[in-house]
Amino acid sequence: MLRSVKVQDYMATNLISFSPETGLFDAIRALQEYGISGAPVVDAEGALVGMLSELDCLRAILTQTYHEEEMGSGGHVGRYMSSPVETIDYGADLTEAARLFIDKKLRRMPVVRGGKLVGQISRRDVLRAVEEFAKDG
Repeated sequence: MLRSVKVQDYMATNLISFSPETGLFDAIRALQEYGISGAPVVDAEGALVGMLSELDCLRAILTQTYHEEEMGSGGHVGRYMSSPVETIDYGADLTEAARLFIDKKLRRMPVVRGGKLVGQISRRDVLRAVEEFAKDG
């Protein structure tokens, strides 16, 4: 049913993203402000270099506390982001995305085209596609 439906048709494109130089606490504030649990990290050319999740932020804070480091600015996103990141290609089928979500236990994946970040697809996006197909018959 979903074989012909592409990631590009259901991905989010209006993303919040960070640079590796973004301050950790600035990133935490943005995650809270926008009600998101993670965001891609891109370099100056728009290439995906990592992902920063709430879990990464918690690890960073606990690491700093454990090592009795001065919290101050909290450091930079580049130090605490997860990398490398599982990605999916812009032209991939949603069935491939669904398989990756199941096999890798992911919630979301950055969508890349020619090595550049162009969007993000989530499990919810795949379910939305299934629902639309079910309505259409």
